[in-house]
Amino acid sequence: MSVAGVLMALTSCTPKLGYFQDLQAGSEYNLQQPRVVKAEQGDKMSIIVSSRSPQLASLFNLPIVSNYTASSSEMPVSSTRMSAYTVGEMGDIVFPVLGSISVKGLTREQIQEKIRRELSDRDLLKDATVTANFLDLTYSVMGDVKLPGRYAFDHDYVTLLEALSRAGDLTITGRRDNILVTRNEGGKQTNYRIDLTNSNELYQSPAFYLKQNDIIYVEPNVKKARESTSTGNALSSPSLWLSTASFITSLCVLIFK
Repeated sequence: MSVAGVLMALTSCTPKLGYFQDLQAGSEYNLQQPRVVKAEQGDKMSIIVSSRSPQLASLFNLPIVSNYTASSSEMPVSSTRMSAYTVGEMGDIVFPVLGSISVKGLTREQIQEKIRRELSDRDLLKDATVTANFLDLTYSVMGDVKLPGRYAFDHDYVTLLEALSRAGDLTITGRRDNILVTRNEGGKQTNYRIDLTNSNELYQSPAFYLKQNDIIYVEPNVKKARESTSTGNALSSPSLWLSTASFITSLCVLIFK
């Protein structure tokens, strides 16, 4: 290949920057059912029971905890919060009066219904309204994104696209075709690779809907990775090839003069 050909090849190589490159107007894809968050060991939850009899309902609620923090003035600042339940090793929580209740693998709606039914079936509280919410559920975004960090689930399910958007999207050098999602399932780490330029692969991936504690990693493209060393991109520099071509031309002139 001539020097001009090499230069053309180097300047014409462009990374995959666009998402959904196979997506056509009017095309349809079968989407999975949303992966709703389910309770797992170590999760923290708030569960509040209310009824027309507040005093009776209070028997089934955890106590309110007061916290005091230092402030710029001499007076400490106080704040209150409801105590949280922690899902134990066996997948249960210890609920006031009801005792141990298994919640592992249940959605928050299922947990609400289970506790409401227990209260009613035991003739403890017939008109109970139970509100359950997960606390401190997070996922992490690492690598070549604008805002890497740890993010909280702000609703019952989060997609990979939402997670990347909250992290400010990929940088111009982040690889769109090889996103890694690592997930802890049953005490084992499962790894998923996803190509964001392939719509069908993205929508059908088990990692399209995230799970608590998932880790998303965006690797840099080859050019960005080479920048980690002082000479990493030297061979792909047009100025290097121009200098080399000039030297070879001068050498040939001297030899065949």
